[in-house]
Amino acid sequence: MNNNKPLFIASFMTLIAAGVGFAIRGGILADWGAQYGFTKFDLGTITGGGLVGFGVVILLASLITDNVGYKPILLLAFILHVLSALVTFAATPIFNSMGKDATYWCLYIGMFMFAVANGLCEAVINPLVATLYPRQKTHYLNILHAGWPGGLIIGGIIATIYTSIKGNVAGMRWEIPMAVFLVPTLIYGFIVIKQKFPQSEAKSAGVSFGQMLMTFASPLLLFLLLLHACVGYVELGTDSWIANITESIVTGQGLYLFIYASAIMFVLRFFAGPIVEKINPLGLLFMSACFGSIGLYMIGSSQGVAWVWIAVTVYGLGKTFLWPTMLGVVGELFPKGGAITMGAMGGIGMLSAGLLGGPGIGYNQDYYATEKLEEIAPQTYERYSVAEANGFLFLPKIKGLDGSKVSVLNNDGQDLEKKVEQLDKEGKSDAYISNLNTWWQGAEAFAPEDIGPVEEAGIYGGRMALKCTALVPLVMAIGYLILVIYFYMKGGYKAEVLHGEEPDGEHYTGGVEGPVE
Repeated sequence: MNNNKPLFIASFMTLIAAGVGFAIRGGILADWGAQYGFTKFDLGTITGGGLVGFGVVILLASLITDNVGYKPILLLAFILHVLSALVTFAATPIFNSMGKDATYWCLYIGMFMFAVANGLCEAVINPLVATLYPRQKTHYLNILHAGWPGGLIIGGIIATIYTSIKGNVAGMRWEIPMAVFLVPTLIYGFIVIKQKFPQSEAKSAGVSFGQMLMTFASPLLLFLLLLHACVGYVELGTDSWIANITESIVTGQGLYLFIYASAIMFVLRFFAGPIVEKINPLGLLFMSACFGSIGLYMIGSSQGVAWVWIAVTVYGLGKTFLWPTMLGVVGELFPKGGAITMGAMGGIGMLSAGLLGGPGIGYNQDYYATEKLEEIAPQTYERYSVAEANGFLFLPKIKGLDGSKVSVLNNDGQDLEKKVEQLDKEGKSDAYISNLNTWWQGAEAFAPEDIGPVEEAGIYGGRMALKCTALVPLVMAIGYLILVIYFYMKGGYKAEVLHGEEPDGEHYTGGVEGPVE
């Protein structure tokens, strides 16, 4: 008997850990903005930094995975997951002693380390599962990546509970829910330490490192890499913000909608095999991109609670199969690329999400929100904008809205008053809180006239950001349609398998024990 099952479970748990951490981070972004005074762009770059680290590490680790082996890399990932928690949890002490800028870098580095650990896992688990199940790659890669939305569901539920009770439970801080990702981390760490791992599919087939690199000479692979960069932007970049944006559209339901969309992904990814048998993977990708584009535009245009739920359903259907099916396509068309080609796919997707998706969607929210607020209430904009302008790529610099000031406005200064009272009781001083309190003393009189325009501008910014993002899956749909036509002209889509059938009818699954019936 081989050990495919425990190795698959360990791989699955790495994605559960990543999804839990990602979802809870999305649920506590507002806390970071309120507690530390970050803008949407600041928060976008912090979350984007995590995705950038993810992408860089996948690219680098995939170059050595086939030679170093799966186990050492997963052990290193386990250590970094634990260390990332310790660094992230240091944010509040650092804020109290060193201020906002140091806190930004603490959170950025913590997210970067978390992402490095996720990247090491991703560099291993995709080629590992392709090795374990060489004749059902797309099916099992979709099941594997059900772990991601599974983690999002768990994290989303925990974030929802935290949001509902944090104001009523003393000592309930964002660090408590954030620590939950360590549970699946410990599970996969235990399995990795205990189990033996197989050689990669490409290495066991005698494919050299040079042959692996030669796969990148294919224009088809380069085109798939470009499309996967778009997948990273639209799936992970949007997921960084979707709960926050939908919360502003339908108050109190943002995290519920996030959990709902993740549940759609979790369930449907178990049925990718039968779907692919009906329509080939490229047809599935084309349909998914169309649904994704329509869904995002619908959310950005939605009016009323029911319409938002319908729109999120369409969006969830659209993004479900994109990431794992793209990995399956590359694994089936370029098996000689081994971990390198799959790593390149994961890396380019994460880099796109981190460098473009997270910050870009955050920038668009700031851009359209400030544009709206300047138009309807210019004096309110002056009171709630940050001091320094930020730009993104070649786009103009803008002064986004200060998250702490908006939070104080929404709470009518109550949280700020509590913080000031607590500092007075402890005989301590805090320059940031003091400055914020001084600002509120001047802004409080205008709060009744400010709160409406600020809320309207925030909702408008979120809606427009999603409408802009809807263009990305539209471009993807065109790209997939081109591939459908290309393979139709070649006689159809055909997968290449390195492991051939044995004379006695047995086949190699890639497990440690070798052939099974």
